[in-house]
Amino acid sequence: MTPTQQIRVAPEDIEYQYADLPRLISLMTGDEKHSFAAESTLDVLWVLYDKILNVSPSTADEPGRDRLYVSKGHGPMAYYATLVAKGFFPEEWLAGWASYDSPLGQHPDRNLVPGVEISSGSLGHGLPLSVGTALGLKAQGLGARVVVLVGDAELDEGSNHEAIELAGALGLDGLTVVVVDNASSTYNQPGRIEQRFATEGWSAVAVDGRNQAALELALKKPTPGRPLVVVAQVEEKN
Repeated sequence: MTPTQQIRVAPEDIEYQYADLPRLISLMTGDEKHSFAAESTLDVLWVLYDKILNVSPSTADEPGRDRLYVSKGHGPMAYYATLVAKGFFPEEWLAGWASYDSPLGQHPDRNLVPGVEISSGSLGHGLPLSVGTALGLKAQGLGARVVVLVGDAELDEGSNHEAIELAGALGLDGLTVVVVDNASSTYNQPGRIEQRFATEGWSAVAVDGRNQAALELALKKPTPGRPLVVVAQVEEKN
């Protein structure tokens, strides 16, 4: 967002619900919208912003806010719809997404989109960045939580292996990874993702990625001295 842009969100008496997200997503039309990538993250994103993260439009610049790093940046329509629903920017922006003068690109840009913490799209960067942020917040004595959303195939990127190992060795209990698992990784095998993290000292749990109650329970699991990974299993990618 440029300094001259004015943000007008919905009136305070309008409150979006989870059921509004498909309609908001439908406002973003185009043949490159990665609809499956968007829909696979829908329940995870809603639970994070509705039940877990301590962040809002009014606290989005505070040092002690919780942070969500969406490393799975391709197909960001569910992300944009959720940010609208939580008041970060107005619904009117959605219809122009991916046009030349829209702040809403096919990959989210932290300099243009209110509420977006990192610019993403090139896979494999979000988890290493989140480790550095979690370490920095811990050094400052801030109790903020860092959550990073990744895809299962993204874990094929070698940069993630070092980040997983380092976070486990440092006991970064302020860090949570949510892996949206649609069985698209190169060597997909049931339970392999959880095992990889657990081997490096993480607390690991797998849940139905469409079961919001299970997601909330897993994300609220206390893990003192250990980072947490939640594997959210969704439908296989077609």
